[in-house]
Amino acid sequence: MTWRATVPCSRVQGEAIAEADLFSLDDGAPVLVADEPDPAAPDAWIIHAYFDHSPTSEEIAMVSGLGTGPLKIEQVDERDWVTMSQAGLQPIRAGRFHVHTPTYPSDPECINFEIDAGLAFGTGQHATTAGCLDALDGLQREGARFRNIADIGTGTGLLAFAALALWPEARCIASDIDPIAVDVARENAAINSVRLGHKQGELLLATADGIDSPLLSARAPFDLIIANILAGPLIDLAPNFANVLLPGGTIVLAGLLTNQVGAVSRAYEREELEIAAQGIGEWPVLVCTRPS
Repeated sequence: MTWRATVPCSRVQGEAIAEADLFSLDDGAPVLVADEPDPAAPDAWIIHAYFDHSPTSEEIAMVSGLGTGPLKIEQVDERDWVTMSQAGLQPIRAGRFHVHTPTYPSDPECINFEIDAGLAFGTGQHATTAGCLDALDGLQREGARFRNIADIGTGTGLLAFAALALWPEARCIASDIDPIAVDVARENAAINSVRLGHKQGELLLATADGIDSPLLSARAPFDLIIANILAGPLIDLAPNFANVLLPGGTIVLAGLLTNQVGAVSRAYEREELEIAAQGIGEWPVLVCTRPS
């Protein structure tokens, strides 16, 4: 039997569970899944915690502390809670991409990626990731060609996978500050037949804070940088990104709200980059370019 604890939360709180270290990593630890149930309310997320036992009062308090609303606990009949969590994650179509959990089939007319629901961050369920996929697809359709790509804050690796699908002759490095996320990206690369390595058409993975990594330094400069993180880090990283961007290069930025576009744009314009596009909707995607 499985128990599910559900608590409303903000987007920031939902994304923060990727770095939560509240439970011991033993067989009784819950699986935490964040979801954005209503795209029309992009800051109203929920967190589900799936337990294979009746949660203790301490565990209930920990889950409750992850969100901002009343906690709901229910016993569910389905023993396979991973499959249950997948059932709530509908496939996403963004540009030519179709992102789905193992519960759903591939779409033969799309570029497909399978991301397990238990590793659900960055699956395209959230508008920031879908917006990045659309932006990358649009760049390729417009004739952009990239040979050296960096995905900073990669999460599940999805955006790096998408970039290599669009530009298969490129080399790509994907990094994340969280080593667990890097392990997740490695697992997802295997699931999606993405080759790992240093050569063209291959993906290199690194644990790094921003671009502070010997592997990133060795690969720089880049002609495409992708960063789907948060507005504050995007602003802080503007000088570093500019320093490792080739003339004529492009930066795709996401994770910011509409009211944060101005501050993020100004940070990159101070680095003599041009804002080529800023997308639409509650979660815009900025495309920055460096003049040749």
